[in-house]
Amino acid sequence: MQHSLMPSKLLFLPGALGRVDFWVAAAERMRHPAQKMHFGWPGFGPTPAAPDVNGIGDLVDKVIAELDAPGALIAHSMGGVIAIQVALARPDLVTHLILAETSGGMDVTGSGAVDWRPFVRSEYPTLPDWFLTYHEDLTARLSELHMPTLLLWGDADPISPVKVGEKLAAHLPHAELHIVEGADHDLAYTHAAQVAALIDRHLGATNP
Repeated sequence: MQHSLMPSKLLFLPGALGRVDFWVAAAERMRHPAQKMHFGWPGFGPTPAAPDVNGIGDLVDKVIAELDAPGALIAHSMGGVIAIQVALARPDLVTHLILAETSGGMDVTGSGAVDWRPFVRSEYPTLPDWFLTYHEDLTARLSELHMPTLLLWGDADPISPVKVGEKLAAHLPHAELHIVEGADHDLAYTHAAQVAALIDRHLGATNP
């Protein structure tokens, strides 16, 4: 199936803390007319656990189930790994990728990234263990993704340094990396207006 260049649905995917509100401020400032949907991950943050969610693949399936029309995936951190897997599974339905501060499923060893797992395990003990032990290297498959991709990075992010964004951009055929000065791992939340404008431009919705 061929999709149009303009998405009819925007799916906002949070990171590991499952903050359904993470993208809300940016989404509210966006001019793009597509339907907006904010995900929560069952078992993460405020979203109750679900018996059919026992691994990353189950979260991927939940996003695919909502992708009933051509859509853009707008994802942060762990959500970016899920977005990459959704795009690999259903490239016919994903018109655009917007990825903020994510490994994208790559091995980021040697990039200077701080290992966030001990902190998260300590501070958020109720998070599913399968998430903390998840390891998969999707690097070899990134060249399959030909949809326009916007990479958003903060230059003060210790969890996903700019070097990770540069590596991801090098593997994605149609990627643009935008670095936000002074932003850390929460850039889409703390720099919502700037992020909204960048996403609108990427989606081709720059006019009121």
